[in-house]
Amino acid sequence: MFTIDAHLDLSMNAMEWNRDLRKTVYEIREREKGMADKRDRAKGTVAFPELRKGKVGLVVATQIARFVATENPLPGWHSPQQAWAQTQGQLAWYKAMEAEGEMVMIKDLAALEAHLALWMNDDDNDKKPIGYILSLEGADSIVTLDYLHTAYNYGLRALGPAHYGPGRYANGTDATGHLNEAGKALIKEMDSLHMILDATHLCDDAWWDAMDIFNGPVWASHNNCRALVDHNRQFSDDMIKTLIQRDAVIGAAFDAWMIVPGWQRGVSEPKAMGCSLEKLLDHVDHICQLAGNALHVGIGTDLDGGYGLEQSPYDIDTIADLQHIPGLLQKRGYKQVDIENMMHGNWLRLLRKAWA
Repeated sequence: MFTIDAHLDLSMNAMEWNRDLRKTVYEIREREKGMADKRDRAKGTVAFPELRKGKVGLVVATQIARFVATENPLPGWHSPQQAWAQTQGQLAWYKAMEAEGEMVMIKDLAALEAHLALWMNDDDNDKKPIGYILSLEGADSIVTLDYLHTAYNYGLRALGPAHYGPGRYANGTDATGHLNEAGKALIKEMDSLHMILDATHLCDDAWWDAMDIFNGPVWASHNNCRALVDHNRQFSDDMIKTLIQRDAVIGAAFDAWMIVPGWQRGVSEPKAMGCSLEKLLDHVDHICQLAGNALHVGIGTDLDGGYGLEQSPYDIDTIADLQHIPGLLQKRGYKQVDIENMMHGNWLRLLRKAWA
């Protein structure tokens, strides 16, 4: 079944992990054997051949670069200008992949419909370009609002103002605090450009501020449920209900610590913790129960988002295994139309409405 993944850090993997995503996952793993600079070496799950095998023909692909002030212990760049330059290197990689015929940027309704016509048929997928919608995870690299316009003009269509910790515009996961004046101005400017607000990673105070200020389309590219795993990174039921009222879509995230409670990074193992696709679908089901329908949840894996097999559902070997999900949903009693909506239809409804 045609599948949309609303969150993949493809350029980060290419540029910082030095992975040639044109190779298969297994070729990349083989080349990384013996490497110890990152804990997920030889454990990656995402590459172009596996995306095509898994019928993942459209993704939301990120740029990401954090600015860190002197007192911030998180890794990142020491100036917003450096962070911007990092995102431009990432953009250059996407453009290089376009030149190779591996990817195609989707930034308006005409391009979206043309790409769907290419993919949603019985033709072989091996040579089809993977469509990508460009999103920025964390707004630190937007030096001034003029840079936001520059980014929009080169194709940026979605933006999440925060990531982890304190940010220049908004605080994120494991931080607190309301939007600052720059953050409010950023969100208003996004509204004027008809961009999509990604509500993922915003700390609670900033999240509610953003919901009050922003009038445009909202999604949460990769987020799970606080009711099942109690952490500030997850959405409370009230947040989920607010997103439902906004006709938003929430992408189910595949990071193990967000799926099962009690996960210890670097210690826990997926099999021992019972971290499976079924456990992930408990989060999907929770959102559907709150909504009373299956119209507000999709897939936003974040696979290879700084982790690999060691921190993913144990029944995932590569991203191609997303094709197990329709069968699991069917066993839970979901109708075919519901399954199609969760695999791609809900994201398409939001995009068509946003870009009309």
